[in-house]
Amino acid sequence: MGQLEDMAMFVRIVDAGSITKAAEQLNTAKSAVSRRLKELETRLGSQLISRTTRQSNLTEAGELYYQRANSIINKVDALNEHIGGSPTHIAGTLKMTAPLSFGLLHLSEAIHEFAGEHPDLNFELDFSDRHVDLVEEGYELAIRIRELQDSSYQARRLALIRFVLCASPAYLSQKGTPEKPEDLKDHAFLQYGLNKESQLHLTDAQGQKHKIAINAKIKATNGDFLVNMAAKDHGLVHIPTFIAHQKLVSGELQCVLQDYRLPTLNAYAVYPKNRFLSQRCRHLIDFLAKRFGDEPYWDHAI
Repeated sequence: MGQLEDMAMFVRIVDAGSITKAAEQLNTAKSAVSRRLKELETRLGSQLISRTTRQSNLTEAGELYYQRANSIINKVDALNEHIGGSPTHIAGTLKMTAPLSFGLLHLSEAIHEFAGEHPDLNFELDFSDRHVDLVEEGYELAIRIRELQDSSYQARRLALIRFVLCASPAYLSQKGTPEKPEDLKDHAFLQYGLNKESQLHLTDAQGQKHKIAINAKIKATNGDFLVNMAAKDHGLVHIPTFIAHQKLVSGELQCVLQDYRLPTLNAYAVYPKNRFLSQRCRHLIDFLAKRFGDEPYWDHAI
Protein backbone atom coordinates (compact mmCIF):
# COMPACT_ATOMS: atom_id res chain seq x y z
CA MET A 1 0.00 0.00 0.00
CA GLY A 2 1.21 3.50 -0.82
CA GLN A 3 1.15 6.57 1.36
CA LEU A 4 -1.97 7.95 -0.33
CA GLU A 5 -3.87 4.73 0.40
CA ASP A 6 -2.68 4.88 4.01
CA MET A 7 -3.91 8.47 4.26
CA ALA A 8 -7.31 7.42 2.89
CA MET A 9 -7.45 4.52 5.34
CA PHE A 10 -6.66 6.83 8.27
CA VAL A 11 -9.31 9.33 7.17
CA ARG A 12 -11.84 6.49 6.97
CA ILE A 13 -11.00 5.40 10.54
CA VAL A 14 -11.54 8.93 11.83
CA ASP A 15 -14.76 9.45 9.86
CA ALA A 16 -16.16 6.06 10.88
CA GLY A 17 -15.33 6.65 14.53
CA SER A 18 -13.47 3.41 15.12
CA ILE A 19 -11.21 0.82 13.54
CA THR A 20 -14.01 -1.74 13.73
CA LYS A 21 -16.48 0.40 11.77
CA ALA A 22 -13.81 1.43 9.27
CA ALA A 23 -12.99 -2.23 8.65
CA GLU A 24 -16.68 -2.98 8.07
CA GLN A 25 -16.97 -0.11 5.58
CA LEU A 26 -13.78 -1.16 3.79
CA ASN A 27 -14.93 -4.79 3.80
CA THR A 28 -11.66 -5.93 5.30
CA ALA A 29 -10.45 -7.50 8.55
CA LYS A 30 -10.20 -5.32 11.63
CA SER A 31 -6.72 -6.73 12.28
CA ALA A 32 -5.55 -5.58 8.83
CA VAL A 33 -6.79 -2.02 9.41
CA SER A 34 -5.23 -1.95 12.89
CA ARG A 35 -1.92 -3.21 11.52
CA ARG A 36 -1.83 -0.59 8.75
CA LEU A 37 -2.58 2.16 11.26
CA LYS A 38 0.29 0.96 13.44
CA GLU A 39 2.62 0.85 10.42
CA LEU A 40 1.58 4.41 9.48
CA GLU A 41 2.27 5.67 13.00
CA THR A 42 5.65 3.91 13.02
CA ARG A 43 6.61 5.43 9.69
CA LEU A 44 5.57 8.90 10.86
CA GLY A 45 7.23 8.44 14.24
CA SER A 46 4.14 9.79 16.00
CA GLN A 47 0.98 8.38 17.56
CA LEU A 48 -2.11 9.54 15.65
CA ILE A 49 -4.85 7.91 17.71
CA SER A 50 -4.77 7.43 21.47
CA ARG A 51 -6.37 4.04 22.08
CA THR A 52 -7.68 2.65 25.37
CA THR A 53 -9.92 -0.31 26.12
CA ARG A 54 -12.98 1.97 26.10
CA GLN A 55 -12.38 4.71 23.55
CA SER A 56 -10.11 6.17 20.89
CA ASN A 57 -9.25 9.83 20.44
CA LEU A 58 -7.15 11.76 17.98
CA THR A 59 -3.88 13.06 19.33
CA GLU A 60 -2.73 16.57 18.44
CA ALA A 61 -0.58 15.06 15.69
CA GLY A 62 -3.57 12.99 14.56
CA GLU A 63 -5.78 16.07 14.25
CA LEU A 64 -3.18 17.78 12.08
CA TYR A 65 -2.56 14.68 9.96
CA TYR A 66 -6.31 14.18 9.44
CA GLN A 67 -6.86 17.73 8.19
CA ARG A 68 -3.82 17.67 5.90
CA ALA A 69 -4.61 14.17 4.61
CA ASN A 70 -8.14 15.23 3.71
CA SER A 71 -6.79 18.22 1.80
CA ILE A 72 -4.20 16.13 -0.07
CA ILE A 73 -6.71 13.46 -1.08
CA ASN A 74 -9.09 16.07 -2.46
CA LYS A 75 -6.31 17.79 -4.40
CA VAL A 76 -5.07 14.53 -5.89
CA ASP A 77 -8.57 13.58 -6.96
CA ALA A 78 -9.15 16.99 -8.54
CA LEU A 79 -5.80 16.73 -10.36
CA ASN A 80 -6.62 13.26 -11.68
CA GLU A 81 -9.97 14.47 -12.92
CA HIS A 82 -8.42 17.51 -14.61
CA ILE A 83 -5.60 15.58 -16.30
CA GLY A 84 -7.90 12.73 -17.25
CA GLY A 85 -9.98 15.07 -19.36
CA SER A 86 -13.65 14.73 -20.17
CA PRO A 87 -15.64 12.58 -20.00
CA THR A 88 -14.36 11.38 -16.61
CA HIS A 89 -14.09 7.65 -16.08
CA ILE A 90 -16.06 6.84 -12.96
CA ALA A 91 -15.80 3.50 -11.22
CA GLY A 92 -16.07 1.96 -7.77
CA THR A 93 -19.18 1.69 -5.58
CA LEU A 94 -21.41 4.62 -4.67
CA LYS A 95 -23.26 4.05 -1.41
CA MET A 96 -26.17 6.43 -0.89
CA THR A 97 -29.49 6.74 0.88
CA ALA A 98 -32.70 8.52 -0.09
CA PRO A 99 -36.31 8.82 1.11
CA LEU A 100 -38.41 5.83 0.07
CA SER A 101 -41.06 7.55 -2.08
CA PHE A 102 -38.67 10.00 -3.73
CA GLY A 103 -36.21 7.21 -4.44
CA LEU A 104 -38.74 4.88 -6.04
CA LEU A 105 -40.58 7.58 -7.99
CA HIS A 106 -37.73 9.77 -9.20
CA LEU A 107 -34.30 8.26 -8.58
CA SER A 108 -34.87 4.98 -10.39
CA GLU A 109 -34.89 6.58 -13.85
CA ALA A 110 -32.12 9.01 -12.88
CA ILE A 111 -29.88 6.18 -11.65
CA HIS A 112 -30.73 4.19 -14.79
CA GLU A 113 -29.46 7.03 -16.99
CA PHE A 114 -26.41 7.77 -14.84
CA ALA A 115 -25.44 4.09 -14.67
CA GLY A 116 -25.76 3.89 -18.45
CA GLU A 117 -23.26 6.75 -18.80
CA HIS A 118 -20.86 5.12 -16.31
CA PRO A 119 -21.00 1.31 -16.80
CA ASP A 120 -18.10 0.62 -14.41
CA LEU A 121 -19.91 2.24 -11.49
CA ASN A 122 -21.71 0.11 -8.90
CA PHE A 123 -24.43 1.26 -6.50
CA GLU A 124 -25.59 0.46 -2.98
CA LEU A 125 -28.89 2.25 -2.47
CA ASP A 126 -30.89 2.46 0.76
CA PHE A 127 -34.39 3.75 0.07
CA SER A 128 -35.68 4.45 3.56
CA ASP A 129 -37.32 7.20 5.58
CA ARG A 130 -35.25 6.41 8.67
CA HIS A 131 -32.52 8.81 9.78
CA VAL A 132 -29.16 7.57 8.52
CA ASP A 133 -25.87 8.58 10.14
CA LEU A 134 -23.73 8.84 7.01
CA VAL A 135 -20.40 8.66 8.79
CA GLU A 136 -21.23 5.84 11.18
CA GLU A 137 -22.89 3.70 8.50
CA GLY A 138 -20.39 4.46 5.76
CA TYR A 139 -22.62 6.27 3.26
CA GLU A 140 -21.05 8.75 0.85
CA LEU A 141 -24.21 10.62 0.00
CA ALA A 142 -27.81 11.17 1.10
CA ILE A 143 -30.82 12.81 -0.53
CA ARG A 144 -32.78 14.64 2.17
CA ILE A 145 -36.02 16.59 1.97
CA ARG A 146 -36.14 18.70 5.10
CA GLU A 147 -34.72 21.79 6.71
CA LEU A 148 -31.07 21.05 7.38
CA GLN A 149 -29.69 21.75 10.83
CA ASP A 150 -26.67 19.45 11.29
CA SER A 151 -23.52 21.53 10.77
CA SER A 152 -21.36 18.41 10.37
CA TYR A 153 -22.75 17.97 6.86
CA GLN A 154 -22.40 19.91 3.64
CA ALA A 155 -25.32 20.14 1.26
CA ARG A 156 -26.19 21.16 -2.26
CA ARG A 157 -29.73 22.11 -3.16
CA LEU A 158 -31.20 19.85 -5.86
CA ALA A 159 -34.84 20.85 -6.20
CA LEU A 160 -37.67 22.93 -4.82
CA ILE A 161 -40.31 20.72 -3.20
CA ARG A 162 -43.83 22.12 -3.50
CA PHE A 163 -46.93 20.84 -1.75
CA VAL A 164 -50.57 20.58 -2.80
CA LEU A 165 -53.85 20.08 -1.02
CA CYS A 166 -55.96 17.66 -3.02
CA ALA A 167 -58.75 15.08 -2.98
CA SER A 168 -60.65 12.89 -5.42
CA PRO A 169 -63.38 14.47 -7.55
CA ALA A 170 -65.91 12.06 -6.02
CA TYR A 171 -64.99 13.10 -2.47
CA LEU A 172 -65.24 16.80 -3.37
CA SER A 173 -68.58 16.22 -5.09
CA GLN A 174 -69.92 14.59 -1.95
CA LYS A 175 -68.35 16.84 0.70
CA GLY A 176 -68.04 20.08 -1.23
CA THR A 177 -64.97 21.87 -2.56
CA PRO A 178 -63.43 24.23 0.03
CA GLU A 179 -63.32 27.83 -1.17
CA LYS A 180 -61.49 29.36 1.81
CA PRO A 181 -59.28 28.00 4.62
CA GLU A 182 -62.12 28.06 7.14
CA ASP A 183 -64.00 25.50 5.04
CA LEU A 184 -61.35 22.88 5.78
CA LYS A 185 -62.68 22.24 9.28
CA ASP A 186 -65.57 20.32 7.74
CA HIS A 187 -63.32 17.87 5.89
CA ALA A 188 -61.55 14.61 6.71
CA PHE A 189 -57.77 14.67 6.29
CA LEU A 190 -55.19 12.07 5.44
CA GLN A 191 -52.18 13.09 7.50
CA TYR A 192 -48.57 12.57 6.43
CA GLY A 193 -46.86 11.61 9.71
CA LEU A 194 -48.07 10.47 13.11
CA ASN A 195 -48.08 13.78 15.02
CA LYS A 196 -50.87 13.97 17.57
CA GLU A 197 -51.89 17.47 16.52
CA SER A 198 -51.37 18.95 13.07
CA GLN A 199 -52.07 22.23 11.38
CA LEU A 200 -52.07 23.57 7.87
CA HIS A 201 -50.36 26.87 7.11
CA LEU A 202 -51.60 28.79 4.08
CA THR A 203 -50.83 32.26 2.74
CA ASP A 204 -53.35 34.19 0.66
CA ALA A 205 -52.71 36.52 -2.28
CA GLN A 206 -52.43 39.52 0.08
CA GLY A 207 -49.76 37.80 2.17
CA GLN A 208 -52.04 37.08 5.10
CA LYS A 209 -51.24 33.82 6.86
CA HIS A 210 -53.88 31.30 7.90
CA LYS A 211 -53.34 28.49 10.42
CA ILE A 212 -55.95 25.73 10.32
CA ALA A 213 -56.20 22.72 12.65
CA ILE A 214 -56.91 19.55 10.69
CA ASN A 215 -59.06 16.56 11.56
CA ALA A 216 -56.97 13.49 10.68
CA LYS A 217 -59.07 10.51 9.64
CA ILE A 218 -56.03 8.45 8.64
CA LYS A 219 -52.40 8.99 9.63
CA ALA A 220 -49.52 7.27 7.84
CA THR A 221 -45.78 7.64 7.38
CA ASN A 222 -45.87 6.83 3.67
CA GLY A 223 -47.03 9.36 1.10
CA ASP A 224 -47.82 6.83 -1.64
CA PHE A 225 -50.29 5.11 0.66
CA LEU A 226 -51.99 8.42 1.49
CA VAL A 227 -52.24 9.46 -2.15
CA ASN A 228 -53.89 6.13 -2.98
CA MET A 229 -56.33 6.55 -0.09
CA ALA A 230 -57.17 10.06 -1.27
CA ALA A 231 -57.84 8.71 -4.77
CA LYS A 232 -60.26 6.24 -3.14
CA ASP A 233 -62.35 9.10 -1.71
CA HIS A 234 -61.19 9.02 1.93
CA GLY A 235 -60.43 12.72 2.31
CA LEU A 236 -58.08 15.61 1.61
CA VAL A 237 -54.34 15.08 1.64
CA HIS A 238 -51.54 17.65 2.01
CA ILE A 239 -48.70 16.07 0.07
CA PRO A 240 -45.56 16.90 -1.96
CA THR A 241 -46.17 17.25 -5.67
CA PHE A 242 -43.43 14.73 -6.45
CA ILE A 243 -45.68 12.07 -4.86
CA ALA A 244 -49.08 13.26 -6.11
CA HIS A 245 -48.24 14.46 -9.62
CA GLN A 246 -49.22 11.31 -11.54
CA LYS A 247 -52.69 11.15 -10.00
CA LEU A 248 -53.14 14.89 -10.47
CA VAL A 249 -52.26 14.59 -14.15
CA SER A 250 -54.59 11.59 -14.59
CA GLY A 251 -57.45 13.44 -12.86
CA GLU A 252 -57.74 10.93 -10.02
CA LEU A 253 -56.94 13.80 -7.66
CA GLN A 254 -57.90 17.46 -7.87
CA CYS A 255 -56.16 20.41 -6.22
CA VAL A 256 -58.11 22.76 -3.95
CA LEU A 257 -57.43 26.25 -2.62
CA GLN A 258 -54.94 26.93 -5.41
CA ASP A 259 -55.08 30.67 -4.75
CA TYR A 260 -53.35 30.01 -1.43
CA ARG A 261 -49.65 29.22 -1.06
CA LEU A 262 -48.43 26.31 1.02
CA PRO A 263 -44.96 26.18 2.62
CA THR A 264 -42.22 24.59 0.53
CA LEU A 265 -39.13 22.51 1.29
CA ASN A 266 -35.96 21.71 -0.60
CA ALA A 267 -34.34 18.47 -1.67
CA TYR A 268 -30.62 18.40 -0.88
CA ALA A 269 -27.66 16.21 -1.67
CA VAL A 270 -25.94 15.85 1.71
CA TYR A 271 -22.46 14.55 2.51
CA PRO A 272 -20.08 14.68 5.50
CA LYS A 273 -18.26 18.00 5.71
CA ASN A 274 -14.75 16.72 6.33
CA ARG A 275 -14.84 13.59 4.22
CA PHE A 276 -13.17 13.35 0.82
CA LEU A 277 -15.93 13.67 -1.80
CA SER A 278 -15.31 11.23 -4.62
CA GLN A 279 -15.64 11.97 -8.31
CA ARG A 280 -18.61 9.63 -8.53
CA CYS A 281 -20.46 11.64 -5.86
CA ARG A 282 -19.64 15.01 -7.39
CA HIS A 283 -20.77 13.92 -10.83
CA LEU A 284 -23.99 12.34 -9.54
CA ILE A 285 -24.82 15.50 -7.58
CA ASP A 286 -24.25 17.63 -10.70
CA PHE A 287 -26.39 15.22 -12.71
CA LEU A 288 -29.30 15.33 -10.25
CA ALA A 289 -29.17 19.11 -9.81
CA LYS A 290 -29.43 19.54 -13.57
CA ARG A 291 -32.19 16.93 -13.86
CA PHE A 292 -34.43 18.39 -11.14
CA GLY A 293 -33.88 22.08 -10.32
CA ASP A 294 -36.34 24.79 -9.24
CA GLU A 295 -38.92 23.73 -11.84
CA PRO A 296 -38.76 19.94 -11.60
CA TYR A 297 -40.49 17.93 -14.29
CA TRP A 298 -43.10 16.58 -11.88
CA ASP A 299 -44.54 20.11 -11.53
CA HIS A 300 -44.78 20.87 -15.25
CA ALA A 301 -48.23 19.42 -15.86
CA ILE A 302 -49.79 20.55 -12.56
